[in-house]
Amino acid sequence: MSDDLFAPQVPDAVASKRPLADRLRPTTLAEVTGQEHLTGEDGVLRRMIDSGSLGSMIFWGPPGTGKTTVARLLSGEAGLAFEQISAIFSGVADLKKVFDAARARRMNGRQTLLFVDEIHRFNRAQQDSFLPVIEDGTIILVGATTENPSFELNAALLSRARVLIFKPHDEESLETLLARAEAVEGKPLPLDADARASLIRMADGDGRAALTLAEEVWRAARKDEVFDTEGLTRIVQRRAPVYDKGQDGHYNLISALHKSVRGSDPDAALYYLCRMFDAGEDPLYLGRRLVRMAVEDIGLADPQALVICNAAKDAYDYLGSPEGELALAEACVYLATAPKSNAVYMAYKSAMRAAKENGSLLPPKHILNAPTKLMKGEGYGEGYRYDHDEPDAFSGQDYFPEKMGRKTFYDPPERGFEREIRKRLDWWSKLRRERGGA
Repeated sequence: MSDDLFAPQVPDAVASKRPLADRLRPTTLAEVTGQEHLTGEDGVLRRMIDSGSLGSMIFWGPPGTGKTTVARLLSGEAGLAFEQISAIFSGVADLKKVFDAARARRMNGRQTLLFVDEIHRFNRAQQDSFLPVIEDGTIILVGATTENPSFELNAALLSRARVLIFKPHDEESLETLLARAEAVEGKPLPLDADARASLIRMADGDGRAALTLAEEVWRAARKDEVFDTEGLTRIVQRRAPVYDKGQDGHYNLISALHKSVRGSDPDAALYYLCRMFDAGEDPLYLGRRLVRMAVEDIGLADPQALVICNAAKDAYDYLGSPEGELALAEACVYLATAPKSNAVYMAYKSAMRAAKENGSLLPPKHILNAPTKLMKGEGYGEGYRYDHDEPDAFSGQDYFPEKMGRKTFYDPPERGFEREIRKRLDWWSKLRRERGGA
């Protein structure tokens, strides 16, 4: 714990042998690089400290972006006791000890900032255990996660904590870290300009990785030796990524793949798919994206597209690499050459918007079941017409809530499979008019 005044002092000779990344840890929030939107003069965290009021937070971002460091500095600048645990190594008993210690401090007038690394690894019950101690002010929780909090954390916990996003380091930020490292080491990094740029790409937005790579280079270099890109790759035994899976390169290529499919260009779509395979992208991620394209851009213009994409994803899961990639390539080409329609996608968005805007409207009583006498007395199920018993198996009843009125969300174009759907919808509307429906 950082508030332990009696912790043994580390001798200078030992401290100098600590990893470079540890020696370069910032000592103030102002020294943190790459997260100016949080730690800068107008950043969220700086404003919290200046206001004298901190709330519980979830730090979400990739490794090596400073989540642990910022939490520790935050506690120092706010005058809070600092406790740190990892969800990987801690259980309920550990949490109870931490909470008891925090309550004792609170009785003495000092609040505790509890930093929980990898908080998404706690199960639902463990996450719930934080709720009472957050609510009564025993702790200020700062959880760190590399996973999307919306999927990995309880809604109850998220409602009590603000999610702050930590960005991957950009090239400028990593260059700043390397310059600081050179100042601490008292010598330049023995790389030419291209190799230096390659090292930054290898770091993949991870500040800790950049400093670790730099340290490897210094260890390997002989006197007056300067490495080019090939020499750097040989020394660190790591290939510079074709693109950054966590940054713009990743999103640029998946965007190019998606738009090539949407634009019905199988050659371009296959090219971008292979670019991502070659860069080391997770093939199952690409399988999921292909499924998304099938439901967003092809839809009912070719319902078989979804079946084929799911089959391709399962085939990869079954075959593994390298045979499984061919199944994904087949699905990619199928999507690009399939007829396109976003009618269901647009209908879904419109219906979702209507659901949010109209609140919890009761469906019309005639389509509600009435299993009890009370419900029958309230008119539930009264007047319902069983469609299978009606002429043409169509009753023409209204199914929307009375206060909402009839809405049209699904409006398919006049082509392909949806032409038949359009005929059915037109037939439905005609029968409604003939039978006096609204």
